[in-house]
Amino acid sequence: MPAERLHLVRHGEVYNPDHVLYERIDGFGLSDAGREMTRAAARHLADRPVTRLVSSPLQRTQESSEPFTEQFGLAPVLDERVIEPWNAFAGKRMKKAVLNPLNWRFLINPSKPSWGEPFTSIASRMLEGMAAAWDETSTGDVVIVSHQAPIWIAHLAVAGEKLSHSPTTRRCALSSVTSFTRRADGSFEEIAYAEPAAGGIDLGAV
Repeated sequence: MPAERLHLVRHGEVYNPDHVLYERIDGFGLSDAGREMTRAAARHLADRPVTRLVSSPLQRTQESSEPFTEQFGLAPVLDERVIEPWNAFAGKRMKKAVLNPLNWRFLINPSKPSWGEPFTSIASRMLEGMAAAWDETSTGDVVIVSHQAPIWIAHLAVAGEKLSHSPTTRRCALSSVTSFTRRADGSFEEIAYAEPAAGGIDLGAV
């Protein structure tokens, strides 16, 4: 039998007292509240037959995988394809960075976007990672712990919508769960979205 469902789970709240864009920078782990949020996400899927766990290699996603390891006895497989996008503003506070004329060149084409990894690149690698995880799972569900932008862009790609968007419009809360099944032709279909850990401070996402 093939896999049954695939769940994209966003990491929990990050400890980020300086409110910088943490992107792929090392050392950004979960806050205490973030750890509780990840446990809520795992509990949300407690009744599902999860047999494969995949994680972005960043600290915050690996820490967000831990409740799934405890609940299902699975070691996470690290996959670079589901990592946070790179961004020219990494390590900066966005409210200050956008006011600096030296940074305005990064804002000239938001549809690409000009400030970081192209949306088309993110969509391609995410769908590739999702397909690989599904194909490597003979039965049960797949959980992939990733980040806001990759999950939202995967949603847009699966829905056949335009990839260009404002980051402020994303429906992808901390520790949210976006669930998919796969059609006979190999394409994914989104079937559910949940926010089992509502709340948290969502600052620093790309």
